[in-house]
Amino acid sequence: MSSAARASTPAVALFDLDGTLTHRDTLLPFLAGYLVRHPSRLARLWQLIPALLEYALRGRDRGRLKSRAIRAVMGGDSRAAIEGWAQRFVASLAPRRRFRAQALERLEAHRRAGDHLVLLSASPDLYVPLIGRLLRFERTLCTEIRWNGERLDGALGSENRRGAEKVRCLERLRAEYPRAAVIAYGNSASDLAHLERADRALLVNAGAAARRAAARAGIAAEQWR
Repeated sequence: MSSAARASTPAVALFDLDGTLTHRDTLLPFLAGYLVRHPSRLARLWQLIPALLEYALRGRDRGRLKSRAIRAVMGGDSRAAIEGWAQRFVASLAPRRRFRAQALERLEAHRRAGDHLVLLSASPDLYVPLIGRLLRFERTLCTEIRWNGERLDGALGSENRRGAEKVRCLERLRAEYPRAAVIAYGNSASDLAHLERADRALLVNAGAAARRAAARAGIAAEQWR
């Protein structure tokens, strides 16, 4: 497809969540807030010790560590309890200070341009789709967590949406929006894999090593407030 044809078609604007749109991680505050409201679950945190040892010694599988942390904190609890906390948690993010002002400005610029807004995050679908709705994304793609009926299992129901899995998500979006350019935003070294596949990309708020790797790949970098 010619560049002129793509320029006349709404783009796909693909935003990472943690550290890109937000000032910091969202999963740990989500789990910590649940523990505050369900202190009896503190007795199960010993399960994180073998999980952390396994992570350190056997390949650093972030998806497995994420699953085991979620299971330790809320595994077996009811959908009503978890969804109720998720709604309160996301409502607490609503003040603009929880999100980067420049990220929200860029998001609104894409909205005014008529672009397709897609949120792509490795964080879980226990709350990320609510953030997607809060920020009026067209679509949300994130790590899925399994349920047993109305009780949380906590195992991953999809691949951890990180690294190579974000590449697969980007390529799937290309197939679904074949005439659209993909503009991607991320904040970490693990995001570089899919940023390199985008038509335009920007690495934001990254550490020095990630910025150097981005420069070698021809990806621009900025610091967003």
